[in-house]
Amino acid sequence: MTTQKTSFGDLINGDKPVLVDFSAEWCGPCKMMAPILKELAAKMGERIRIIKIDVDRNPAIAGKYQIQGVPTLILFERGNIRWRESGVRSASDLQKIMESHLVAG
Repeated sequence: MTTQKTSFGDLINGDKPVLVDFSAEWCGPCKMMAPILKELAAKMGERIRIIKIDVDRNPAIAGKYQIQGVPTLILFERGNIRWRESGVRSASDLQKIMESHLVAG
């Protein structure tokens, strides 16, 4: 049985918008984001995909997007950065931000 692993590039260039949570195991605020992103996923449903990238395990990706602090959230739509911010936000704030930045349809 083979599992197909989707590359980061394939994910962010896909049809579905992707919210990437750049985080680290040692980061306290990053741990706070887990339940917030779970709530956001429930609110947004299938409209977006949410993934977590550990900056210590993926230094090339973190470097490419110049991640200076964690948590940093970046919303990609068809490979383009639509929104980016560092720090913790509430699920309702994030939902408003996601909906305002996503192309309708």
